[in-house]
Amino acid sequence: MKKFAGKTLIIVLIAGMIAAAVPMAALGVVELSEDTDTATQSLTSEAPAAQEEAQTWAQPAAEDMNGDMPLNVFDESAAKGNGSAKIDCSQAHLGYVGVQAWESKRLKFQVIKGSKTYNYDLPGDGTTTFFPLQSGNGSYTLRVMKNIVDNKYSPVYSTTCNANLDDEFQPFIRPSIYVNYNADSACIAKAHELAESSETKLDFVAQVYKLITKNVRYDWNKAKTVQSGYVPVPDETLATGKGICFDYASLAASMLRSQGVPTKLIFGYVSPKGAYHAWNMFYTEETGWVTVSYEVSEDSWNRLDLTFSANGKSSDFIGDGGNYSDVYYY
Repeated sequence: MKKFAGKTLIIVLIAGMIAAAVPMAALGVVELSEDTDTATQSLTSEAPAAQEEAQTWAQPAAEDMNGDMPLNVFDESAAKGNGSAKIDCSQAHLGYVGVQAWESKRLKFQVIKGSKTYNYDLPGDGTTTFFPLQSGNGSYTLRVMKNIVDNKYSPVYSTTCNANLDDEFQPFIRPSIYVNYNADSACIAKAHELAESSETKLDFVAQVYKLITKNVRYDWNKAKTVQSGYVPVPDETLATGKGICFDYASLAASMLRSQGVPTKLIFGYVSPKGAYHAWNMFYTEETGWVTVSYEVSEDSWNRLDLTFSANGKSSDFIGDGGNYSDVYYY
């Protein structure tokens, strides 16, 4: 990507709807919802029509595929655990942990800091999975939980991890379980192509916005049949040209992060009907036009709804942003 400069701007892209989260109990045999925090049982409740100030840490330099794109590693020598699970906290300063587990029963992984708990499905075949430490600096409790019966779970392995982030952007400039890409991903190759033809970061963001809204359509059948625990595959969304809200948000986050634009995938509620949505919040340094009819302003929050924009919903739906409530950050 070309070298960009300018003033600070924080923008938000909105990307659809998914279902609610369930708070977790204390360590021990506990009842857990079979849905993750990003459960999909309410996807069709509000489907689109058919067709604090920024902290003072320095922004990370933009990198492209010819540079040093931040990716994740699992350090076997640093990982701790038992015969059923291992957790690598050696990269906590970069905003993530890696987990491996071996278990025939369903597993959950919990990331807990203070009163905030994030719950994820975890594969039991030893596959390395990466999870963000998105709640900032401090001590985290990490738990691998095994299904006992019905929705009851017991701990397989638990540890604490102290995160002292290199900067606030670290969890949001690399892949994670819901923003899953690598150097060989087709969507990353496309992002690199767009970045090479962009003069500024805002120009690049606008090109990603245009690509997704013009080429990805809402998948009504998927919205009706998607199962709990669904995890987006950004390359599949790009290739098929269709997806649900979660797919829109994951694809946008993957493309933007890969080119050095810090991007969050956010879940929350939107009024007036309280629909549960997914959207992207990204950090850049300019002000200008993302589309011909929607101007963004520097040093303020601006919202673009990819799912609705791609499917004919009026931009009036966004309003002044006061009808959106953030809940979870990834």
